[in-house]
Amino acid sequence: MSVRIRVRMSTAALAMTVALVGALAGCTEANTSQGPGGDVPYVAPSVNAAAASKGIERSEADAEAAASAEAYAELQAAVEGAAKRPADVRDAFAGLQATYQDGCAPGGANCAYFLGRVNDELTSLDRSMKADNDGPNHFKEPMGWISVLRTTLAGDTSTDNLEKHRKQLIGTRDRINVWMQGHPEDYR
Repeated sequence: MSVRIRVRMSTAALAMTVALVGALAGCTEANTSQGPGGDVPYVAPSVNAAAASKGIERSEADAEAAASAEAYAELQAAVEGAAKRPADVRDAFAGLQATYQDGCAPGGANCAYFLGRVNDELTSLDRSMKADNDGPNHFKEPMGWISVLRTTLAGDTSTDNLEKHRKQLIGTRDRINVWMQGHPEDYR
């Protein structure tokens, strides 16, 4: 059961408790010209006060639990936001460089994985460059090469299409590698 559902259920239970305590308090105050009926037990005012005090304590505890749940939800949202943030250019470039440890012959069994990975690493590097503090103008050339590749692929990242444009895909990786080697301050 999620925290939000538990908080809602606690809030509903608290509201019901308060309503019940209020109704009971109203019943004990009822007087007739002959006093309360013989079937109504006498409840001392101190018992009513104790019940109301317990209700207040419960509502305070529920409010603290709700605040704690809200703080947890905010923390979880911040963590999820950080997970969605693009990697640093340095980290994305390291991923791209790692593709040099792999390879495949055209039509080979490993090509689907290899070409897909090169494409994914270029996409990651592109997002990182766009989000970098230096701004996208700093990485204008590599981002331009990636953009040309995206236009050529036309959104089709199937193995057949990546095989068809294999030379341009690997060429873009190699050009970016040379460019980044000439700009070591961007990845060290």
